[in-house]
Amino acid sequence: MDRARPRLSRRRLLKGAALAAVPYPLLPEGRAGAQSAAVDYPPAEWQAASGSNYTVSHRPGDYTVDRVIIHVTQETYTDTLAIFADPQKKVSAHYVVRSADGHVAQCVHEADIAWHAGNWSYNTRSIGIEHEGWIDQPAYFTDALYEESAKLTAAICAKYRIPRDREHIIGHYQVPGTDHTDPGPNWDWVRYIRMVNFA
Repeated sequence: MDRARPRLSRRRLLKGAALAAVPYPLLPEGRAGAQSAAVDYPPAEWQAASGSNYTVSHRPGDYTVDRVIIHVTQETYTDTLAIFADPQKKVSAHYVVRSADGHVAQCVHEADIAWHAGNWSYNTRSIGIEHEGWIDQPAYFTDALYEESAKLTAAICAKYRIPRDREHIIGHYQVPGTDHTDPGPNWDWVRYIRMVNFA
C-alpha cells in the first residue's frame, strides 16, 4: 500500500529550524534527549544502554521500587556494556560493577525499567546490578567488587527505603520463572549483606 507522505507546513519547518539553533544546554530537560549523562549514583560513570533495551518510566511514581537484583554478567565488563548499547540485544541493567577495581557504570536511569530480570513484574519493581564475572570463577568476586557493589546497594536501599535483607536483595535465580542461576554458589551472600548493612 502506497501512503502519501504528510506535508510539513512552513510554520513547522521554521519552528524546527529555530529549535535546532538553540544551544543544547538551554533546552528543557525533555527536549535535551532521553540519554542524559546525569547519574543517579554519584560515583558511577554514565555508559548508556540503547533506548531499545529498556522502558522509559517515572519510578517510583509509576511503580514502587522494593528490590535489588544481583546478577553476574557471564561476560567481561566491556562486552557487557557493548551488549547493553546494542539495540538488537533487548537486555540491560541499571548498573554494572567491574571486577578488578569495583568501578561502577550506570546504563539505565533508576526511574526507568531495565530489562534484566526476565519477569516484567520484577523488572518494574527492582534495580538490577550486574557484576563482571562468571558464576564458576570466584576469582572475579574481588574485595573491590564486593565493597563498591555493597556501597551502591546500600545507597539504593536508603533512597527507596528498601530493607537491607535477603528478602529484598535477591539473586537473579530467585526471580519467578527465570532459568538463570546467577550470581551462583560462589557469591558470598552473608558477607555481601553484612557489607551492605555497614556501608
